[in-house]
Parts: sequence; C-alpha cells; structure tokens
Amino acid sequence: MANLSGLVVAAATPLQPGRFEIDHEALAAHCERLLALGANGINLLGTTGEATSLSLTQRLNAMQAVAGSTKTLDRFMVGTGAAALADAVSLTQRSVDLGYNGALVLPPFYYKGLSDDDLMYYFDSLVRGVDRSTLKLYLYHIPQYTGLPFSISLIHRLRKAFPGVFVGLKDSSGNLEGSLAFAREVPGFDVFSATEAALPQVAGGQFKGIISASLNVTVPFIAESFKGGAPDKLNAGAAIRLALSSVPLVPAIRWALGDLTGSPSWKVNLPPLGPITGDSEGKLREALAGTEYAALKRYF
Repeated sequence: MANLSGLVVAAATPLQPGRFEIDHEALAAHCERLLALGANGINLLGTTGEATSLSLTQRLNAMQAVAGSTKTLDRFMVGTGAAALADAVSLTQRSVDLGYNGALVLPPFYYKGLSDDDLMYYFDSLVRGVDRSTLKLYLYHIPQYTGLPFSISLIHRLRKAFPGVFVGLKDSSGNLEGSLAFAREVPGFDVFSATEAALPQVAGGQFKGIISASLNVTVPFIAESFKGGAPDKLNAGAAIRLALSSVPLVPAIRWALGDLTGSPSWKVNLPPLGPITGDSEGKLREALAGTEYAALKRYF
C-alpha cells in the first residue's frame, strides 16, 4: 500500500445532537465528501478530531465505523497516540487490523522533560506490542501541546531499530525551517506540514504533503489550486484559514462546518473546547466576510 501524499485533511469529528458521542454516520459522510472534493487523504482522530478528549472505546468504535463504511481505506491514516502505553498499543493494533494506511502517534504527553532515551523506551515498547507485519507509524510533532519535541537523532534511532516502521512525521510546530530540517536530515522520511503555506515545498518535493485542519472547510479551493495551479484559489483558501484562526481554530472549524452544512452534528462541542458564540462569533463572521467563504456553500 503506497504511503499517503498530497492534501490530507485532519478531519473534524461530528457529534450526536445533545450528546458527547460520535455521530458515526455523519463522520463517514464527512470523510467521503472531503475525498470527493479533492482531498488525497484523511487523517482521522487527530488534534482537529479531538481524539485526546475521546475515550478509548469511542475512538475504537469510530475507527471501526469508518473502516466499515469506505472502500478507500488506503487513503486514511488514523491518530493512535495516547498518554497510556496500553491505550496506544490497543489503538495502533486496531489500526493495523482494520487496514488503515498508517497510524499517527503522539509522544507520551503527560510527563514533560523526557529524554530521547525515555522516548525511545516508550516507542520501543509500543512497536513491540503491535503486529509489525504491515505497521506504518508517523510521528506527530506538536511540542506546543505535548511539551516533547522529536529530535532528528531520535528519529534516526527509531528507524534503525525498526526498519520500515517509522515512515514519516507530521510537523505542527509552525516552524518551517524545522520541518525542512526533518526532511533534509532524514532521507526517505515522509514529512507533512500542517499548513497550506507549505504547498510550494510540497510541489518542490521537500515535503510529502500537508495534513491540515482548515482543509475541512477550504479543500475545494486548495485542491483546485494544488492540482490545477490556480494561485487565486490558494490565496482564497489561505485567507479563509487566516480568518478561522482569528478565534480558536478547532471550534472555528466545527462552527464553519455547521454553518456550511446546516447539520446539527457540528453544533455540539466536545469539552473542554467550547463553542464559538457571542463576541467570538461576531469576530469570526466579520473576518470571514472579507474572504470568499460564502462561495464554499455550494460545495457542502
């Protein structure tokens, strides 16, 4: 199974109206819509999908539901990171059993100040707890949340210890030069940026692709630009992302999807991330009014 590349959407997770339970039918439909609109792949249950706010059972059930609803699971990676090793093993093993095209794994984020030796111990234990026959792991570098950056030397150690397992990394640090260093210093390693601003580096072959939250909303524009070279659409998508980022991004994505689709599945917010309301909603609407956001409604 070829590794993912290009435009990968960090999919948001719809919830059942009035409950903090995943709406599996709406989630599957959302993923299929994103692919139909031009996404190359889906990152299920990542930060935008609020995976660390969901229980182990909820995550496993969502993985099962999506796997059973699509014929293109080779276009899906899934977040399996967890603070508890046993949970990460269970999620990662299930991703292998179901046939997902890779698992995106966080470092053990509760304890801060861990050394490379500590992280090596954790990931060694994770990999040895999983059937490695088809295992592909992507490291999730988001130190502003985890407090645990991945070093290039650790990546070399992991790839040497487990050839063919650690195939790439998503860099959500916001440090473009750091992302380029990962790609430059680890040959054959698939580096994904978290922002559409890195699409020139994707086109230039430095990055394998992007894994972006705002693609939940902007994928029609960004896909048109990425595949057809329409810079105006790239600029339009970038302006919408900037507007969404004027308030907390993950709730903004949920708000926009509710606005674009009218679906009640996007109206429920999963604690601790509260909804965009009041002054925040006014600020977001004002920011979006200066973009081509309204034109997206015909796609949703």
